[in-house]
Amino acid sequence: MNTAIADLRREYTRQGLLKQDVDSDPFRQFHRWFEQALAAELPEPNAMTIASATPDGRPSARMVLLKNLDDQGFVFYTNYESHKGQELLANPWASLVFWWAELERQVRVEGRVEQVSAAESDAYFHSRPRSSQLGAWASNQSRIVDDRADLEQRLAELEAQYGEDQPIPRPPHWGGFRVVPEVIEFWQGRPNRLHDRIVYRHKAGAWTLARLAP
Repeated sequence: MNTAIADLRREYTRQGLLKQDVDSDPFRQFHRWFEQALAAELPEPNAMTIASATPDGRPSARMVLLKNLDDQGFVFYTNYESHKGQELLANPWASLVFWWAELERQVRVEGRVEQVSAAESDAYFHSRPRSSQLGAWASNQSRIVDDRADLEQRLAELEAQYGEDQPIPRPPHWGGFRVVPEVIEFWQGRPNRLHDRIVYRHKAGAWTLARLAP
């Protein structure tokens, strides 16, 4: 490697973030930033890191896709029997991170986790491409497989079973989680590492707003 990792850095200069400029509601503020990420045509602006942990505090993290945001929280879908699914069911707290590098922005979310309703999971499952619906049945997510051919064979069996028109039921082990936030932080990169950080905290049924040191 010709460049030392420690020497990799960039200066953030696009814009600032002041308390008087943000919305009093963090969900509206998130929608504002998300719409700007969409307008900038960023690749997969709904991609987010979700960090979970075992009951004894061993953390793990991975990328997932945000699929809904309402006034209750941030929703994504997964196999409940996967590594993250089992951690979230056993220890229902999580942290999310959105990173929009081109806009020099980051959003952090911390909160408790709940399963969405079966009706909500059904509706989203049947909105997915048919191939994705079959994939949810074909993969025992996070389990060891001997060969990719095993997955492809299972998918072929399912394609034959359901054909082109037969409805595909949602697997009982597959559905949505909602992260209900207690903390949402908006981070805007600034020069000299003096970044702008605006944090919302949910207490006693209301959101408070503060600025954090970078």
